[in-house]
Amino acid sequence: MHATVYDFIGIGLGPFNLSLACLAEPVSELKGAFLEQSAGFDWHPGMLLPGSSMQTPFLADMVSLADPTSRFSFLNYLKQQGRLYPFYIRENFFPLRTEFNHYCQWVAAQLDSLYFGRRVDSIVWQDGLYHLSVRNGAQQETWRTRRLVLGTGTSPELPACCAGLGERVVHSADYLSNKLRLQMLPSITVLGSGQSAAEIFADLLAESDRYGYQLSWMTRSPRFYPLEYTKLTLEMTSPEYIDYFHALPPGQRDQLINEQKGLYKGINRTLIDQIFEQLYQLRLRGGAQPLLLTNCALTACHTQSGREGLALDLLQCEQQKAFRLDTAALVAATGYAYRQPAFLAGISDRLRRDAHGRLDVTRDYAVDVQGEEIFVQNVGLYTHGLATPDLGMACYRNACLLRAMTGREVYPVETRIASQTFGMPGEALPLSQPCLA
Repeated sequence: MHATVYDFIGIGLGPFNLSLACLAEPVSELKGAFLEQSAGFDWHPGMLLPGSSMQTPFLADMVSLADPTSRFSFLNYLKQQGRLYPFYIRENFFPLRTEFNHYCQWVAAQLDSLYFGRRVDSIVWQDGLYHLSVRNGAQQETWRTRRLVLGTGTSPELPACCAGLGERVVHSADYLSNKLRLQMLPSITVLGSGQSAAEIFADLLAESDRYGYQLSWMTRSPRFYPLEYTKLTLEMTSPEYIDYFHALPPGQRDQLINEQKGLYKGINRTLIDQIFEQLYQLRLRGGAQPLLLTNCALTACHTQSGREGLALDLLQCEQQKAFRLDTAALVAATGYAYRQPAFLAGISDRLRRDAHGRLDVTRDYAVDVQGEEIFVQNVGLYTHGLATPDLGMACYRNACLLRAMTGREVYPVETRIASQTFGMPGEALPLSQPCLA
């Protein structure tokens, strides 16, 4: 058993908990540790495609929006790497994804509070502390803490009909490690309409002539829609909108999130234009034309007796007509889902849950019954809205967590940044008739 009793332990180390580790580092009254089961920091390695960019500007780094003077800033990273002036001359606010991953690794190497190769197996509450049973190689360790910050993130999600089909189905998270094998096949189908699907399609399209595979891209969405990135929409990732959204009835919040997918799940407009240009040039030189399908839902995916590859059963949603598409492999860019970690079972009686059994996240990101002991990162799209997965709000959320844990405002916590008002501007009046439009 570790002799140290920590003020908090972060479980899982993605960008959100890495940001917390940076911001907590100079806070003398807090003793924190972060446990990560992987051997080191590596952010979505399966999607580090050459030339792919972040969808958030460089200021959405680990620290700048809470403390722009921090030594862990992206600009300091560039300075230390001798690339500050090239980045300045580049005149592009959006770092390359490989560059951002390297920046995070550079940050992680400077923090003593990070412990890699540690898998949390179970947690129990005893004598006013959380006791974590942690696997470190062949050893079992016990860590003790007053608070927890859950940063285990989301896991790749495949359509249920694709289960058990082996290497014929590849999730986008594993794309790069499977790319060459896929390109040796006669046909490849990409499923999904978000940024990952578009990047994979563009990457495969660029080399389709060389390898000669038939390429298809399909989605159940009505179109390959762009990410909404106008300034007033961006204000919806703000403290004010989080306040407004969190105060709405749960059913209305769920409905809004379903309607707002295009605000946080769309494709970069530049990439859409790039894909069209690729298709235009392919047609010009007489190359094999890819098949692009919208409004098509995958209803079944199965192998065919005596034949290699897959048969995809599809429904054209607007025409309500079923059809089949044969393909050698399917790349499913079908996103990620949050799954409550198994290690929470031992403290389930200390967790708040909503009517659907989901973690009930308070406005200050707590999920325990006391509202002050267990906090979450990137959980609560249904409670805090589209700001939840946004890297640009990581520093804000972590400033809130540090305020909750220390009882003081370590970093200024913004309360109003938007130019618009999301709720009523004054007191409510009696409703004479329902709103029809």
